[in-house]
Amino acid sequence: MEPFLTKLTGKRIILASNSPRRQELLKALGVDFEVKVHPVDETVPTDLPAEYAAAYLSKLKADSFPVPLGENQILITADTIVIVKGRILGKPNSELEAFEMIKSLSGATHTVMTAVTFKDSKRQITVEDEARVSFRFLEEDEIWYYIRNFKPFDKAGAYGIQEWIGFVGVTSIEGSYFTVMGFPQHLVYQQLKKW
Repeated sequence: MEPFLTKLTGKRIILASNSPRRQELLKALGVDFEVKVHPVDETVPTDLPAEYAAAYLSKLKADSFPVPLGENQILITADTIVIVKGRILGKPNSELEAFEMIKSLSGATHTVMTAVTFKDSKRQITVEDEARVSFRFLEEDEIWYYIRNFKPFDKAGAYGIQEWIGFVGVTSIEGSYFTVMGFPQHLVYQQLKKW
């Protein structure tokens, strides 16, 4: 089956993300790409409002890409943040931090924002999407079971909606499931179609 995005033939797509979820979701769109990851300091300025953090980090990853892009290359970077009660939850550094993050989401509704930046040798654009996720009240042993078995240390807010905790804990989502996973495919598709 030929991919629908045949206009991209001749373009080299570079995904600057180690996330297996983003790689899987971009592949599902029928896009051929290579993965090139470079280290970035993902510290958000303290005076930046939480709702701008995902776009800030996604642009930062694109701006700091260490190799100039060729005529036929398109770079894709992305970032996801979780916001609860105005506070940004990044990736946890320990089991205890993961526990505290998930406990703060338990029995509450939070916002997930994912931004994706597209860059070539001439232009750059960032798009973003937002979803609201509600969790039922989670018991402490459920939280610990998830952390110890799924080790969510590479995930904003210390959870993956596509994993056990999402199956048993999420009661509703307003917005795109894939935005919560970290890659709003509908926006990525629309942008690649325009490119």
